[in-house]
Amino acid sequence: MERLLFIAFTSFMIALSGALMPGPMLTVTIAGSSERGFWVGPLVVLGHGILELMLVALVLGGLGPYLTRPRVLGTVGLAGGIVLWWLGTAMIRSARSLRLPGTMPTGVPSRSSVLHGILASLSNPYWTLWWATIGMGYLASALKFGIPGIFFFFAGHILADLLWYSAVSYAVSRGRELIPERVYQGGILVCGLFLILFGGWFLYFGWQSF
Repeated sequence: MERLLFIAFTSFMIALSGALMPGPMLTVTIAGSSERGFWVGPLVVLGHGILELMLVALVLGGLGPYLTRPRVLGTVGLAGGIVLWWLGTAMIRSARSLRLPGTMPTGVPSRSSVLHGILASLSNPYWTLWWATIGMGYLASALKFGIPGIFFFFAGHILADLLWYSAVSYAVSRGRELIPERVYQGGILVCGLFLILFGGWFLYFGWQSF
């Protein structure tokens, strides 16, 4: 059980690191919340989660055995470690200069927020890069614990997105700044350090797999 909780915690932290960085999902959340209120955030995450759940299902449906091969584990682990180091370093360097975007103008098309979450994820190059390296590597590691490992991985991952985008949506819908700039920048810094540390673990995991 302790290992499963560790999977959930580390998955949560890595997902939070990605969620904190400005991107398409943050943009559609702010734009929609300014017009339609708090529930836009959770609905955007729902769309995002549906897309990722489909990807996880594909892994469990046939890609799983392939991912557990030593050479694949090693390659993905090394690639994921390098990406984590690169992202963590970039986050630390840019932490002081990052700003949480302000409220978007109203009048966005009245489309499904769930669909927005799906399209925002697909349009983000970081999302593709994350799943091609870090996500696949983590799934391969979680598969060693069977279905419970996958469940705790996905639960921790989606919970980070839900908490962050719900907080942003609430702040925008209330019409005043509820997330201080220093708190946001501090979160970026902490997550950057976490990515570097976890990147080291990924590199070790990849090397050992060979």
